[in-house]
Amino acid sequence: MTFEEFKENPRTMYTAQEYERLLKAKEEAQEMLADASMAELAQSEIDALTPQLESLWKQMEETAEAAKEEEAKPKSLILEIQGGAGGDESTLFAAELARMYQGYAEQKNWSWTKLDESVSDVGGYKDVSFEVKGKDAYDALRFETGVHRVQRIPETEKNGRVHTSTVTVAVMPIRTAKKVDINPADLEFETSRSGGKGGQNVNKVETAVRVIHKPTGLAVRCTMERSQLKNKERALEMLQARLDQMAQEEDDKKHASEKKAQVGTGDRSEKIRTYNFPQDRVTDHRIRQSWHGIPKILEGNIGPIFDALQNFTGEFGDVSDED
Repeated sequence: MTFEEFKENPRTMYTAQEYERLLKAKEEAQEMLADASMAELAQSEIDALTPQLESLWKQMEETAEAAKEEEAKPKSLILEIQGGAGGDESTLFAAELARMYQGYAEQKNWSWTKLDESVSDVGGYKDVSFEVKGKDAYDALRFETGVHRVQRIPETEKNGRVHTSTVTVAVMPIRTAKKVDINPADLEFETSRSGGKGGQNVNKVETAVRVIHKPTGLAVRCTMERSQLKNKERALEMLQARLDQMAQEEDDKKHASEKKAQVGTGDRSEKIRTYNFPQDRVTDHRIRQSWHGIPKILEGNIGPIFDALQNFTGEFGDVSDED
């Protein structure tokens, strides 16, 4: 950036003012060099001001760069949760994970909007999608993509056996700069009645929207808004997030050798965490750390796990053989 840009940038303008003051003092000292009686004092002043000016310039550059990175960060994301192996028990745990993330979002004052849901016969989620908006929301949730495993005795289990079920979570940032351009000609739209709660309009009018991206076969559905137009907008936002994420995953594969120190691969099929109810223990297999107090964690007190993942600096572990 130029000095004029630093002066206009709210984050660097005060530093720029100090830089300008010191620069003027240095210029005055340089003019004094011509006076033999003042030359030594002037040079001493120049020697003292030069490193200060260099330090202030570097500070302005770093501040401006940090601001650029902050602006480029996703401000919102799509969170998808799907029941996996384990039938009804899996859908019930999918609903518990959804409540856990929502509880944490409420603690952080993030916006939380349900976009679509498919409910099982026992009241759990076969799959559900949310939009989450808020400062640092993506930073906190980005390591949640993968398979979450639950080990516990289901209420319907008569012999007291521990069952293992899985739930898949996907976190897709909504980026300001799109990685994939969507051609409108590649899209196919379907409408239907949303059903469920929402009043007469939602149940009698075709407000639900499903959009299919023909080149990839990717399909997304949004049902929770009260108008077809709003659901269409949301569905397109979800589709863009999925396509961008697919493109990002392809980029990551190409540069996999450079990403050894990251926490997890972001692969939906990677088993990342186990919630062991008999031992009251949550274990994140990537960083090989465990926490106790599952009921509290499922209420939304998952901050310590998020902090550990964000602060982890080692090489993530092989999760394939973890218990």
